[in-house]
Amino acid sequence: MPRRGERRSRQRPAAAVAPLAPPGRIGVRELVYVYRHQRMAHRIDPAEFGCSLLAGQLADAWLDYHRKAGLAFSGNYVAAIRSFLTFAGTHLAAIGLDPDEARLDGGPIDLAEVIYQWEEDLVTRYEPTSRQPNVLAGLLLTLVEHRAVRDAKVPERLRRRAEGPPTFRGGSSEPLDEFANHERLLLLDGAKADVRALEKRLAVGRALLAEGQDPRSGGWRSLPNLVWAARHGVLDMPALLSHLPAHFKWWPKPVRAIAADPLYMARFGGKYGVMTTVSGLLFPNELDLQPFRVLLLLAMGDATSEEVHDLCLDDLEFSDEGVRVLQTKLRAQRVRPHLHGNDGPRESERPLDEDEAPGESVYPGTGNWDVPGLLRRLIAVNTLTREVFETDPWLFTAVESTDYRRRMAAGRAIFKRPGRRFTDWIATHPDMEGDPAKISEPHDVRRLRKTSKTTRVAALGGSLSDLAGDDHHIEVFRGHYAHGTTAHVLAGRAVNRAQRGVFNKIKPGKPVLVTEGVEAMLTEPETAAELGISPEQGKALQHGELDMGVVNCRDPHDSPHTPKGKLCHVAPAMCMICPNAIVFTSQLPRLLMLDDHIAHMRKVLAPPVWQATWAVQAAALKEVFAECAEQLPEARRQIEEGKFRLDLPLGMRTEYER
Repeated sequence: MPRRGERRSRQRPAAAVAPLAPPGRIGVRELVYVYRHQRMAHRIDPAEFGCSLLAGQLADAWLDYHRKAGLAFSGNYVAAIRSFLTFAGTHLAAIGLDPDEARLDGGPIDLAEVIYQWEEDLVTRYEPTSRQPNVLAGLLLTLVEHRAVRDAKVPERLRRRAEGPPTFRGGSSEPLDEFANHERLLLLDGAKADVRALEKRLAVGRALLAEGQDPRSGGWRSLPNLVWAARHGVLDMPALLSHLPAHFKWWPKPVRAIAADPLYMARFGGKYGVMTTVSGLLFPNELDLQPFRVLLLLAMGDATSEEVHDLCLDDLEFSDEGVRVLQTKLRAQRVRPHLHGNDGPRESERPLDEDEAPGESVYPGTGNWDVPGLLRRLIAVNTLTREVFETDPWLFTAVESTDYRRRMAAGRAIFKRPGRRFTDWIATHPDMEGDPAKISEPHDVRRLRKTSKTTRVAALGGSLSDLAGDDHHIEVFRGHYAHGTTAHVLAGRAVNRAQRGVFNKIKPGKPVLVTEGVEAMLTEPETAAELGISPEQGKALQHGELDMGVVNCRDPHDSPHTPKGKLCHVAPAMCMICPNAIVFTSQLPRLLMLDDHIAHMRKVLAPPVWQATWAVQAAALKEVFAECAEQLPEARRQIEEGKFRLDLPLGMRTEYER
C-alpha cells in the first residue's frame, strides 16, 4: 500500500490572473499565485512607463504566457519587462521618437532595433561574468515570440528577432567550491554550541514564565511579568514606552542584566532591545534557527537548501527506525521520501517537564545530532511559537519584530534579512583573537550541500555512478559536484597511486650476470636462492627453456610489462630493462649484436625517437659490458666467425626501423 505522499500528483501552480484589459484600455495587470508555499503578487501598471501602450501589450503577453505555460514563478519575466520598458521610454525620447507610438503590432518604431540597443545597455550594467543580460533578454524575446505566434500584425523583422537567441551569451562564473574540512568542523562546532545555548536560553525563559503574571495587574518592572506578556501577546513597544522608566539606570536590575547578557542574544539597545530579548527567552528568531539549518544541510546530503527550508511538520513521519522526510524538489517537480535512521551521536537529553508528555510535539529518539535528533530538537524549540502565534506548521518558524518595530510576530524564516543571513551567523563566532571565524567566502549555504557531497566522496570513493547516488544523474554530479577541490585532490591521489604502482612495476631493473661457474650450480638450493629462483627454474635455465632470444628470464609468465599469468609479449625488446632478466656469459655475443643494432638505429631514427625507444636499453647494455669486459674480445671473435646470429621479431625490426 503506498505511503503518504508517494502518489502525490503534479499540480500546476494555482494563479489568479486579472482579466485582460480590453483593446485600447490602459489598466493595471496583476498576477497572484503561490510559489514555495508563499503568496506571490506581481503587478505592472502601464501608466508608470513612457511607452504605456507597449507596456500593456507586453503585460498581456506575460499573463497569457504564465497561464498557458503553467509557470511556477513569474517574477523574472516581470523584471525583464520593467527593465526593457524603462530603457525604451528613455531611449526613444532621447532620439526624438514618441514612446507612445511603440507597440508590438506595427507602428513607426522598429522595436527589433530597440531590443538590440537594450541588450547592449544591459551588458554595461552588469559584471562581465554575469548571466543576467542573457537571461533578461531571453525572457523578453520569449514573450514577444508568444505574442507573434498569436498576432499576425507583428512585423516580420520583430518576429525574426524574437525567434533568435539573445545577442550576448551568458557569462561564466566560477562554480562554488565546498568548505574545507577544518571549516566544516568550525561550522559544526559553532552550530552545536549555538543549539545548546538556545535550549539553555529557552529553559530560562520557561522558568521565568512559570513565575510571571499579567503585568497589567502585577506591574511591568518584573522580568517574569514581561516574559508572561510576551507569551500572551501583550508585550509591544507602546506598553514598554508607557511603563518602563526612560533611562536605562532606572530599570529593574534583572531587566538590565538580561539586556546585557550575551546568552540572551541582546542585539539591540533601549526598550526595543528589551522587547526582542524578552521575546527571545521564549521564541527563537531567524539567527537562532541558522545552526539547525547548517547542521541539517551537512547531515542531509540528498536535500537542497530549498528542500530543507520548505519542510513542514506534515512532511515528517517519526518511527522507531528514525524519521521519514518527504522532500519536494521544485525544479524537478518531484516529491521523494527519504528515511534517515537513528545513527547519530548521543548526549544527555533535556528531561521532559512535569506537564510535558510525548505526543504531537515531542518525539523521543536515540540521537541528538543525527537527522532525527536535530528535527526533534528543532520542533521542540518552536513548539511554543506555533502555540502562541498559531502559524502555519513550518519547520523553520521565527519570531521577529514587525509594524516598524512595534510588536513581535511569527512567520516563516527567510534567512535573507540583514543581520539574519548565513554570513551574519558566521560573524557571531569570533576566533581566539576576537575576529570573525576564518571561513572562506562566499558564505553561501549551497556550499554546505557540496561539502556534504564531497564528504561522501571522501568516505566512499568508487566510481561516479556510486558517488552520484539516487538523487543525481552521473553527468549532473560530474558537472556540479565532481569539480570540488576535495574530489580533485582525491582523484589526484588515486591517479598518483596508480601511476606509482605502474612505475614501480616497470622501473628499469638491472639484469643479473651469471658466469660459467655459477651457471653449472643453478640447480643447487643455495645458488638458486641467491639469484631469487627455485632449483627447478635453475634447471630450466641450464637447459635453455627460459631463453627469450637475447637473455634468459626467471619467469616469462610474471613479467612487469604484461598482466600476471600471461606470457610476456615484449621480449626481447624490453629484456635489458626487466628485473627478471638473467644473462649468461655465453649470451654476450648476441648482446653485442643487439648493441650494434641499437647503434645503427641511432643513425636511422630521429634523436627524440631513438631516445624514447632505445636509450634505456643502451645504458643497460653498457652496465653489463662493464662487468664482463674481459669476455668481450672472445665474444667479438665468435661473432666474426659466424657462430651467432641475432634473431629479432619481425614486428620489432619493422616498427622501430621505419
